[in-house]
Amino acid sequence: MKYIYGPLKSRRLGKSLGVTLTPYKICSFNCVYCQLGKTINTTSERREYIPIQEIINELRPWLQNNILEAKDLNYITLSGSGEPTLNIKIGQLIAEIKKITPVPVAVITNASLLNEALVRQALSCADLIIPSLDAATPAIFTKVDRPKEGINVEGIINGLIVLRKEFKGKIWLEVMLIKGINDDLAHARKLKDIIAQINPDKIQLNSPVRTTAEDNILAVDKKRLEKFKEILGDKAEII
Repeated sequence: MKYIYGPLKSRRLGKSLGVTLTPYKICSFNCVYCQLGKTINTTSERREYIPIQEIINELRPWLQNNILEAKDLNYITLSGSGEPTLNIKIGQLIAEIKKITPVPVAVITNASLLNEALVRQALSCADLIIPSLDAATPAIFTKVDRPKEGINVEGIINGLIVLRKEFKGKIWLEVMLIKGINDDLAHARKLKDIIAQINPDKIQLNSPVRTTAEDNILAVDKKRLEKFKEILGDKAEII
C-alpha cells in the first residue's frame, strides 16, 4: 500500500490505521527531533499533494478485506510522512472516510496552519485532533521546530485557542520535551499559562526515544518529566 500503513498499536491511540496525505517529508516544520529525519521540502503551501481519491481507493478495499481488524480499530489516523493539513483536501478525505466506516478519525498535526479558518473548518468533522505545542517563546520555537518562514508561535497559539472554541471533538495537546532546550521549569510555567487558554482535554508530554533528525537530541529524564507533569496539572500525562 502506498498511502495506508498499519494497523499500529500505541499507548495513546490504541490500535490505529495510519494514512499519509503528503509524500515523504513535506512539512511546514523541520523539527530537530523528527524520527522521520530532516524535512525535504519545508513549505506552508496547501495543495492536493496526494489525490484524495487514491487514498480512498486504498482504504475502502482494506476495510472490506480486513473486516475483523477494522472492527478492532480505535482510530483511523491522518498523519504519515509529513504535515497532513498541507493537503488542501483533508476535509474532503475526512468526510469520505466517515461515509465508509464508523471508525473514529484522528488528526495528528504540528498546528502550524490552525490559525487559518479554512484549515480549522476542514478538521471540524474529525473525532480527535492531536496538535503539538513545543514552545512558549519565539526563540525556543525556532530552535526546536525550525518552521517555514512566516510561521510563528504566536499564530499557532492563537489558532489553538480558536480551535478549542470551534471544535466539538477531543483535543489532546502534545508537548515534545528535549533535554537542555525546552525542559526548563520556567518554560513549563509559561506553557502552563498558555495551555490554560487553549484548554485541551489532555496534555501529553513526550520526549525523543528514537533516531532524531539532528544529532545530540536527548530525552528528558523521568524525574524532570514528572515535574513538568506536576506543573501542568491534572490534565497532563506522560506518554
